[in-house]
This record gives sequence, C-alpha cells and structure tokens, in this order.
Amino acid sequence: MTVSRRISPDGKELVIAIDARFDFSLHQLFRDAYTSITTQDLSYVLDLSKTEYMDSSALGMILLLKDHVQLYAGQLTISKPSETVRKILEIAQFQRLMTIE
Repeated sequence: MTVSRRISPDGKELVIAIDARFDFSLHQLFRDAYTSITTQDLSYVLDLSKTEYMDSSALGMILLLKDHVQLYAGQLTISKPSETVRKILEIAQFQRLMTIE
C-alpha cells in the first residue's frame, strides 16, 4: 500500500495516487501528500486507477482533501476508479461533490 504524489512540470496540477488498498492505515501518508501544498487555484487529481479496495475511512479522507482543495480555491477530480471503487463512490454520492472521471 502506497501513496505517491507528483506535481506537473508546469506546477498547476498535483496528482495523488493510491495503490492497492485505501483504508485508515494510509491516513497519515495521505494527509502528508497534500497538507504542505498551499498553492491557489491548483488542480488536484486523486488517481484511483490502481486502487482495488476502499473503505468508509477512505471516503472521509477524500472529504478532508476536498476541504483542503476548497480552502485554496482549487479543483478536485477523482481519476479512473476501478469498477468496485466507482460503485462505492456512487453509493456515497461523491459525484455530487466532485468530478469523477
């Protein structure tokens, strides 16, 4: 289980990627991936393309990320969730809160 982050070469996009399982064990790593970023109008992409499992604590962590993004007038997109993860996001109605691609 890993959390990685990268900033685009132009500095306008932060991509946070979660591998395998997204659960409470990643809480601190996930927070560390974005809390030091205070750039205004940044695009945040949460890449869930390699995430096979997600629990309710992950939903809460995504909401905390959303609050951070809004604080700095950014945009949050969830990118390429697996079918299983997409269903969890839809049940929680996250599509009403942010873009899911």
